[in-house]
Amino acid sequence: MDSLSLFCTGALLAGGLYWFVCILGPAEQKGKRAVDLSGGSISSEKVQDKYDQYWSFFRRPKEIKTTEKVPDFVDTFYNLVTDIYEWGWGQSFHFSPSIPGKSHRDATRLHEEMAVDLIDVKSGERILDVGCGVGGPMRAIAAHSRAKVVGITINEYQVNRAKLHNKKAGLDTLCDVVCGNFLEMPFPDNSFDGAYSIEATCHAPKLEEVYAEVFRVLKPGSLYVSYEWVTTDKYNGGNLEHVEIIQGIERGDALPGLRSYADIAETARKVGFEVVKERDLAKPPAQPWWTRLKMGRIAYWRNHILVTVLAALGIAPKGTVDVHEMLFKTADYLTKGGETGIFTPMHMILCRKPEKTPSSSS
Repeated sequence: MDSLSLFCTGALLAGGLYWFVCILGPAEQKGKRAVDLSGGSISSEKVQDKYDQYWSFFRRPKEIKTTEKVPDFVDTFYNLVTDIYEWGWGQSFHFSPSIPGKSHRDATRLHEEMAVDLIDVKSGERILDVGCGVGGPMRAIAAHSRAKVVGITINEYQVNRAKLHNKKAGLDTLCDVVCGNFLEMPFPDNSFDGAYSIEATCHAPKLEEVYAEVFRVLKPGSLYVSYEWVTTDKYNGGNLEHVEIIQGIERGDALPGLRSYADIAETARKVGFEVVKERDLAKPPAQPWWTRLKMGRIAYWRNHILVTVLAALGIAPKGTVDVHEMLFKTADYLTKGGETGIFTPMHMILCRKPEKTPSSSS
């Protein structure tokens, strides 16, 4: 082979590698590159051990007896997966119904904007994002409503990522993030004009505890909307296939046990909320929310090869391959949950804190 052919072949390989890593590598929002994957706040040498501990704890979610440890393992989970989520999915760690003619990004944004429209807040009012992740929904909601959004996440690494993204988007005057447990929020009573949670409260061992905290920090008369992960009326606990699907979702998403759709409104009323509206946003005429997961299978294999190579070279932490494989298997269970109709990640409940609560009228 002559020198020109060698040069052309080398240039082609180099260009292909650059395209594979740097063009395909970043997430939709260009938040992360494959070569920057980390274990969040976990040091590189401890990622494998932390993954093994996580997997051991959540192997049988329904059998978890030490529920007080769940927040710590949820924190570990998000240290392990945040960079991979940003790289392979985007800055909004949730699903949305597919919309014909709209990109996944636009469908996601509209799903987020609907949440703030439902709680009817005005420009300049202060609202709470319960379980904000790296702040994708927060930024969309702040830009749409011009409300001041305060997010809370248990994961310190996500706090830093969210603040970085807020500043880059020019929304840091509207968006703030604090590190904390949404079961014990560091906010005074009656301090928010509205609140929302998008696929976040599923991590709470007891939904009543997080709903009670949201109720406490809301001003009387304010609204709260939540998109909940639940089993539907099609779920049959005696069907072994159904059980396997739901356990697969729980194990791979740090869930201490999925709740039934029938429990959500009852729990909200128990802590004092008035239930204004409740419906599954995944039901027809909504288009399947799991379409994006099925379309991403080729991207997964591309990404998995890349993660394996980066881990072998010592660029990505040891254990990243196991985390990525876990997420792929979980995506398969989520798809099956959607296709069978036994699971929905967007059971919407809209609640109001009464103008007068029993404690305030006594």
